[in-house]
Amino acid sequence: MSETTAGAAPIRVLIVDDHALVRAGVRAELAGHAPDLDVVGEADDVEGAVAAVHALLPDVVLLDVHLPGGRGGGGAEVVASCADVLGQTRFLALSVSDASEDVVAVIRAGARGYVTKAISADELAAAVRRVAAGDAAFSPRLAGFVLDAFGTGAADVAVRDDELDRLTAREQEVMRLIARGYAYKEVAAELFISIKTVETHVSAVLRKLQLSSRHELTRWAAARRLL
Repeated sequence: MSETTAGAAPIRVLIVDDHALVRAGVRAELAGHAPDLDVVGEADDVEGAVAAVHALLPDVVLLDVHLPGGRGGGGAEVVASCADVLGQTRFLALSVSDASEDVVAVIRAGARGYVTKAISADELAAAVRRVAAGDAAFSPRLAGFVLDAFGTGAADVAVRDDELDRLTAREQEVMRLIARGYAYKEVAAELFISIKTVETHVSAVLRKLQLSSRHELTRWAAARRLL
């Protein structure tokens, strides 16, 4: 079932991958599982991707991190070259690689998430929707690379007991998993609770910490070295 509101405009998606079969497969999977996602174009190298982003201004770019062309920077180079439209277009890396250097490079450039190609069609669609809404999306455990890379500057920031004391023990468990990029159903399976209960806990965590999104929660947790 689509997670978008009925009657809402479709999320416009650009697929960037240097393998035609991969692009065709992603397009077909999204068409079969996510009618609210509209694939508006494709590109197969750095130059083509940058041109397509500026020409189409998609909501989300599904981006492989290893691409030919440009100066050899791959997906990270595409994101950096599109800095002028980052407020309108968001990037979600989709790659076979789970190497920390690939994850950190594309996120440092400005991408909002990173998922591997082992992801299911439904999970990919959910990740696209989260990124389109301004949240972060990561395959489980990949978020740790980002937290390590971007949290080092905050290593000396003390954990504020009064902030953590606002959360129950269960809310803290949910907070850590959500901040790492786990989907609601993954949190539910990990903690043996229902998805509805996860949603309730997430709402409570965001309210108590005065945060507005999962992305802000990830930054909050990283700054306090909680993950």
